Amino acid sequence: MGRVVLVTGAARQLGGRLVRRLVREPGVERVVAVDAVDPAHALDGAVFVRADIRRPAIARVLAEHRADTVVHMDVTGTPLAGGSRASVKESNVIGTMQLLGACQKSPAVRRLVVKSSTSVYGAAPRDPAVFTESTPPKSLPSGGFAKDAVEVEGYVRGFARRRPDVAVSVLRFANILGPTADTPLGEYFSLPVLPTVFGYDPRLQFVHEDDVLGVLLLVADEERSGALGSGTFNVAGDGVLLLSQCARRLGRPTVPVLLPAVTWMGSALRTAGMTDFAPEQIRLLTHGRVVSTDRLREALGFTPAYTTAAAFDAFAAGRGAGLLPPEAVGAAVDRLSAGALRAARFAGERLADVVEYGGTGQAPGAEAGEERD
Repeated sequence: MGRVVLVTGAARQLGGRLVRRLVREPGVERVVAVDAVDPAHALDGAVFVRADIRRPAIARVLAEHRADTVVHMDVTGTPLAGGSRASVKESNVIGTMQLLGACQKSPAVRRLVVKSSTSVYGAAPRDPAVFTESTPPKSLPSGGFAKDAVEVEGYVRGFARRRPDVAVSVLRFANILGPTADTPLGEYFSLPVLPTVFGYDPRLQFVHEDDVLGVLLLVADEERSGALGSGTFNVAGDGVLLLSQCARRLGRPTVPVLLPAVTWMGSALRTAGMTDFAPEQIRLLTHGRVVSTDRLREALGFTPAYTTAAAFDAFAAGRGAGLLPPEAVGAAVDRLSAGALRAARFAGERLADVVEYGGTGQAPGAEAGEERD
């Protein structure tokens, strides 16, 4: 008999794509798709069960279908079907607790895969240049989805201790982008004008949604990943992009805002329903975050097909042209950068004159008011 895979969060685009891919995977006998709302997309022969993972009924679903592999995709930062931030937190944290409790009671479960986020590392001014899976965060996230992800991982570690016979994989994804990706950062980049924190140009990493599906399929397959699939893995495309480079590729102008005013602007955008400009996202757009994916490559042999830049370009192509042509934005930024460089050089030369000629800025013997060459 083949594997029976249960997937949570099947009503979301990414969860639905994973379900459709699993249905076609060799060795998979049945896929059970679970969500609290009916999906708007096809599931290609998967068994859909409308169930809220926050309720104890999820244990009955797991026992009835005798799933041996559970892929927990319902850990997210965006509400579904008009839900609130409170409902998202409940689904992330309470839902994970209920699901893990159901898995603990089920002797059929042999493998658990949990979708997490690199946001568990936080974003702080004294962060290391690159985070590894074992690097402790300098500042733990204090709220929002990032805090949810920290709590979820804590419960997963507890489950792994109680059920050492279950292979547990935690995949920490960088910001997921792609033509259909639905993420808070994707909403931010879809704004006509991008608010940025004055004086900061953070380094960012992205992972394409196709690579997300690729590594999920690999880790969920016991024959392909085996014991090496257990543990925690960072997943991100090669390379980094600065926020200014992202704006240029999108053709969107930026509006630098002083840091004290960013929180107010974030609240205004959130109230208007334009984007969830949450505090942890503000910190990311201030300090940035870069993670190492060496363990992903060495232990699993998985290399993302899309680099960070390629993943962002795929997202940009799906969003259409911005207010300004990317070429015009790039040329304007280049001119401003060149002007700033010339001004800095001039200021440096004047400072050298002051130091060399005793604070007058004039060469010895020069007439008053005569400029030195």
